[in-house]
Amino acid sequence: MARHLITSALPYINGIKHLGNMVGSMLPADVYARYLRQRGHDVLYICATDEHGTPAELAAKAAGLPVAEFCAQQHDAQKAVYDGFGLEFDYFGRTSSQQNIEITQHFARRLKENGFIEERTTRQVYSLTDGRFLPDRYIVGTCPYCGYAAARGDQCENCTRVLDPTDLLEARSAVSGSTDLEVRETKHLFLLQSKLEGEVAAFVEAHGKEWPTLASSIARKWLTEGLLDRSITRDLEWGVPVPADVWPDLAAEGKVFYVWFDAPIGYIGATKEWADAAGDSESRDWRSWWFEADESVRYTEFMAKDNVPFHTVMFPATQLGTREPWKKVDYVKAFNWLTYYGGKFSTSQNRGIFADAALELLPADYWRYFLMAGAPESDDASFSWELFSSVVNKDLADTLGNFVNRVLSFSRKRFGDQVPAGHEAGDAERRLGDEVARLLAEYEEHLEALQFRKAAFALRALWSAGNAYLEEKAPWLEIKTDQDAAALTLRTAMNLIHLYAVVSEPIIPFTAQALRAVFDAPEAAAAAWVSAEEARALSAIGAGTAFTVPPVLFAKITEDDLESFTERFGGQEG
Repeated sequence: MARHLITSALPYINGIKHLGNMVGSMLPADVYARYLRQRGHDVLYICATDEHGTPAELAAKAAGLPVAEFCAQQHDAQKAVYDGFGLEFDYFGRTSSQQNIEITQHFARRLKENGFIEERTTRQVYSLTDGRFLPDRYIVGTCPYCGYAAARGDQCENCTRVLDPTDLLEARSAVSGSTDLEVRETKHLFLLQSKLEGEVAAFVEAHGKEWPTLASSIARKWLTEGLLDRSITRDLEWGVPVPADVWPDLAAEGKVFYVWFDAPIGYIGATKEWADAAGDSESRDWRSWWFEADESVRYTEFMAKDNVPFHTVMFPATQLGTREPWKKVDYVKAFNWLTYYGGKFSTSQNRGIFADAALELLPADYWRYFLMAGAPESDDASFSWELFSSVVNKDLADTLGNFVNRVLSFSRKRFGDQVPAGHEAGDAERRLGDEVARLLAEYEEHLEALQFRKAAFALRALWSAGNAYLEEKAPWLEIKTDQDAAALTLRTAMNLIHLYAVVSEPIIPFTAQALRAVFDAPEAAAAAWVSAEEARALSAIGAGTAFTVPPVLFAKITEDDLESFTERFGGQEG
């Protein structure tokens, strides 16, 4: 089996993430990792909190905490929410870890040795009111390209263009709001991407053909416009320090590496954290995943479209420039944005539904299924409470939940607490088996291709096949004339429930676990994937197996619920 390295864009440390962030990176990565594990692959899913940069300092200041303490608290708070969503990271690290500091500094040393880092005097915005140079994100203003009034000094959140702080119109300090700014000279390190442009272009050409159009087009757009040398240090108090053995003057001035230099390296740093946490280098060899791993490891990244340039161009340039065999991404799964009634989810503007609030309202599987069923893959998608309730009620409550309840409740009422025997399978069961095998193959195909909306549609079709079979056989009528016929129908339907418990695991793991617990049989507890032939047979759960009827799997969302949700979160843009 292949070895699969999976990473999702690192969630920033300045607060709990919204559902747009969840659907654009961590949730689909978790779905894919769960599926691969069920298929028997060796999987390493790594993530971490992205803790350096200006927003961390600003958020810590607003909270009245030292930045290190703030980041530690927020790391734990975010991890608790991700646990609530059932995200099964193999390790959830921190970019402020000692491991990441050491590896980032190693990268910088190698790039310097190979002639790809240069010290330059540059002109940077200085705030007279604040008495300090302002790093990119400390400056806000109007984007010169799209006119967005709240653009940051490093990137416009609206049009995704990478900016220089001096590009902004009507610039002001994000610390004090002062417009009393001037440009002064200061020294910084630059990554000479222009020297690496040909190598990066060759990398994108070799790998980008396999990527979704969204990812490959963004990477090629950057290359077409030409790679510019980028400053990779900032005047901040919090970050990976510039190593004093290489740049003593800059280290003495307190320069730290720019967050977009050390954050992607954080995937490697978090993997070393994972290895070090075991205390056994033989059982967890982080280098086998990242160093000289091209032949044995397939590396898949998950991210929203605004992160694509950094992962497809800047990070590969950084890796290539070390002249070391670091593992580079094989497949980039990029997502468009999930909007809230047409307006952007925004952490900074507190617009939309945030992950902790979502879990307060409803269990995780409601959100996991809805987000995957409407994943913004081909275009932006819009969240509305009306759509959310429609999907939950139709697909989860009616199609899956009602099927499980009808089958188990009716069987217990008529045959007791054991799976009934009845006749041998007939034509209806063989047709059902063929249909289930076909739909399972479609579901597998979509998961393998990382097409999550199509995968959710195929899973729903599997659930619908059970309802169609039940309506065709009508055991509530069969039992009046032929109890063995009704028993066969219910036994077959219970095997469908077991099948659903296995194949629904990647998307709705908590529900899948509850369905596996229905049957008192060792094979029922296993979550290993089901082959097409096993699915076709529908015979994993034999007659005589004890079962229980679980509580209602999915409660319907009522009109009163909708009114309450929209009152709390709003039902219109902004």
